[in-house]
Parts: sequence; structure tokens; C-alpha cells
Amino acid sequence: MFLVDSHCHIDKFHYNEIVDYNLKNLVLNAELNNVKLLLTVCTRLNYFHELININKSYNNILISCGVHPLFIDSNYNYHKLLDLSLNNNVIAIGETGLDFFYETDLIKKNIQKKVFIDHILIAEKLNKPIIIHTRNSFQDIVNILNNYNKLSGVFHCFNEDIRCASLALDIGFYISFSGILTFKNAKVIRETLKYVPLNKLLLETDSPYLTPEPYRGTYNQPAYLKNIIECVSIIKNISLKKLSNILLNNFLQLFKINI
Repeated sequence: MFLVDSHCHIDKFHYNEIVDYNLKNLVLNAELNNVKLLLTVCTRLNYFHELININKSYNNILISCGVHPLFIDSNYNYHKLLDLSLNNNVIAIGETGLDFFYETDLIKKNIQKKVFIDHILIAEKLNKPIIIHTRNSFQDIVNILNNYNKLSGVFHCFNEDIRCASLALDIGFYISFSGILTFKNAKVIRETLKYVPLNKLLLETDSPYLTPEPYRGTYNQPAYLKNIIECVSIIKNISLKKLSNILLNNFLQLFKINI
């Protein structure tokens, strides 16, 4: 099999000072579990240099450029985001989006919306897909996306219901599921997975977060994508080999990659 982790944060292993962190071993363990291609996703512009260095060292680790909505600060600058996104090794814009889980201040919500739109404009300008984070903000995000018709992208770590999945699919976006699928209380998300067509499906670890069963309580890693795809193959009633081929083709098509 050839598995693709469509969303992880390799740089966070370094910045979080995770015990026994070793990038070489992390990548090797992934490959031993058939996870042969990774997209490590940018969340802060001052971390971007770390992603570039990783990308130069490992030709199977791809990178994006963006600012997570919770990490917008006074140093944020549209022109810096655009300049870094112009790098030829950047295959996607984000992660970006809206996160209103803790936010109630209208001014700060509007700042998130403004920066989200900046990412959209850059994605359109550069013809690169956009990676969307959403929490307590799904309808707001869809309302904004409906103003743009030249976008492609993915809703990452999807944990919404079928109604929301339908809205995402209606605007042509892919939907990516994480290890949350394996949690005992994830019944709604598993029902949503059943609804999403295979040709719009991606899988991710979002590591080092959201560790799937049976490894909960430890740091997540790309190798654990194997546990996620095994769960999906059962829910979707499809062989692992066929599912892995579909997921690989979906990833290559969305991110415009030839391997």
C-alpha cells in the first residue's frame, strides 16, 4: 500500500520538545507502516523556515504556508504571507479558517475573517488549494467561501454532521477525517464518513494531536494513519488496497502533484 498523511505538523514535534523526538525515526516508522507521503501544514509564519528545512531534507514531506486562526498576532502581514506562499515547494495555502470555540469578541472574530479572506485571495492568485480549519464556525466559513468560485481545497479534521458535509461537497471541497473516527464517542462523525463519497475523501493524522485508538494518551505520529485507514475500510466496506489507491489519487489531484 501507499498511504498519504494529508495533514500533520512535523515541526510541532520539535517546538513542543516531545521526548525522544527524532525526525528520521518518525519518517522511518511511517514508511514501515506504508505511510510514504506526508503533508506537514504550516500554522505560524515564523515556523515556515523549519518546514522549508524539513522539505529540503525529505523529498516525501511536502509543505504548505499559512496562519492558523488561533495564532494570528500583531506580526501578521499579508505581504509576508504572499511572499512565502510564492515558494515553489509550497503546495497549499493554510491551514487557515475560523475558530470561534473560545472567541466571543466580535472585533477578534472579524480579524479572523479578514485573515481568512487574505488566504483565499492568495490561494486564488497562486492557483493553490486551501486547507481549512473550522471550529464553531462552519456556516460562517461556507458563507465566505460562497463568494469565491475559483477555489479548491479541503476541510481538514472534519468533525461535523452530514448536513455540513453536504455543504462542503456542494462547493467542491474535499473532506479529510482524522483519528477522531476511532474514538468510542465519534458516532456522528462515523455516520458522516459513510455519507462522504470516496472520490472526495482524504485521511490525516493531524499529529502530534488527536492520537487514534489504541494509542490514545501518547503523542500521535504519521505511522498511526494505518489505524485510521483500517477503521475507514471497515466503515466504508472496501479493501485497504483499493481504498489506499483512491486516497492517493484524491491527494494527487487536489494538490496537483505528480509522483
